[in-house]
Amino acid sequence: MQKFIRIFLLVLIIIGIVALATQKTWVPKLVEKILSSRTYFPNTPILNTNTETPKSDFVRVETPLPGQTITSPLVIKGTARGSWFFEASFPVTLVNWDGLIIAQGVAQAKSDWMTTDFVPFEATLTFNINKKAYSNRGALILRKDNPSGLAKNSDSLEIPIVFAD
Repeated sequence: MQKFIRIFLLVLIIIGIVALATQKTWVPKLVEKILSSRTYFPNTPILNTNTETPKSDFVRVETPLPGQTITSPLVIKGTARGSWFFEASFPVTLVNWDGLIIAQGVAQAKSDWMTTDFVPFEATLTFNINKKAYSNRGALILRKDNPSGLAKNSDSLEIPIVFAD
């Protein structure tokens, strides 16, 4: 029995060594397969507290488009209802493939934001990417400004992007 356990442990160690030695080959392929199998909807938020109303009724992004390849500086343009803003702005965040924040900023209203209509906005994010990362994918997250801090008032929109090499 002890001989069987030793052989079993030796086989596990060999498998572990092979997996570690070849991870630069199979991990990127696995990550790419996982990410490409996920269906992205450009108007689906990360934190959707109101699943009955389409996100396009609140915020519409003109650039970047979902899946678009981006470079730094990234200019974000679109329109959002006045309720998405607080004091004429709302936060925007850029994350890499594993969710690490690589840039944060504020989208500014380009006209009067105290309305229920759509208001044009613009933001610019400057970022650096890790060239050694497993994937060149990430996401742009636009968050409804929520000065109350209440979860019921939280909302966001996630847009998948690709970082240029």
